Amino acid sequence: MSFGGAIVLALDIYAIYNIMTSRSSALVKVLWTVFVLLLPILGFIVWLLFGPRSADQRA
Repeated sequence: MSFGGAIVLALDIYAIYNIMTSRSSALVKVLWTVFVLLLPILGFIVWLLFGPRSADQRA
């Protein structure tokens, strides 16, 4: 695994953890997780901009 691949993997794990700990419905969590897994780089960027946040990140 290359260094860039390891970074993408770490960022995707971070995104999936935050998706799973969000207050969103189960369907939304599944859809975001599948999106991040199928398109790792684009999925992470789109999640970062528009995705659900974990419960402790809400103001």
